[in-house]
This record gives sequence, C-alpha cells and structure tokens, in this order.
Amino acid sequence: MATATSEKSKILEYKGRPLRRKDNLIYYGSMSDKYIIMLQVTESKDFEDLSVATRITVQLQLTDPDLKSRDRVVKKSEKNSFYEAIDVAAVWLERALAAG
Repeated sequence: MATATSEKSKILEYKGRPLRRKDNLIYYGSMSDKYIIMLQVTESKDFEDLSVATRITVQLQLTDPDLKSRDRVVKKSEKNSFYEAIDVAAVWLERALAAG
C-alpha cells in the first residue's frame, strides 16, 4: 500500500509547480491557484522510437469553475517545441500569479 508521501514524490514538477498529463494535454500549475497553464500537443513526429511534439498550443487560463472554458483563456500562443512551450508557460504563470 502506497503512502501519501510516496505518492506525492511521484508528481512531476517544473520550477516547483506540478505537471499533469492527460493524453495530449499537459496542465502546469495548481488548480488551487488563480491561474493555470494548459499545454496541448497539436502535432508531433516520430524520431527513432519516440514521438516528439512539433506544435504545442500554450494557454494561460483562469481556474474559476464558474466561467465557460473559452472565457477562462487569458493568453494564448503556439510554439514549435515542448521546451519553448514550457519556457513561456513558466514565465506567464509566474507573472500572472505575482500580479494576483
């Protein structure tokens, strides 16, 4: 039986914030904060035995559950690699959370 601590240690983080993946969607940040980032892999190519993301949509979203999904989007961009996408996501999220 797994303990809460061992489960928590399995959570992937980037710059101290959690990353969660569901199929081609990656959520960066915590739902308990005002903002979260949604990364959507919209295109990928095969490289050797891996699938590599070649187009990622980055969205800064409000976490307010009372808003419609399209009204939650604050900022949106498209990047050509996961590194570029997570890099801009980290900056956007940090700035948005700092601004309140």
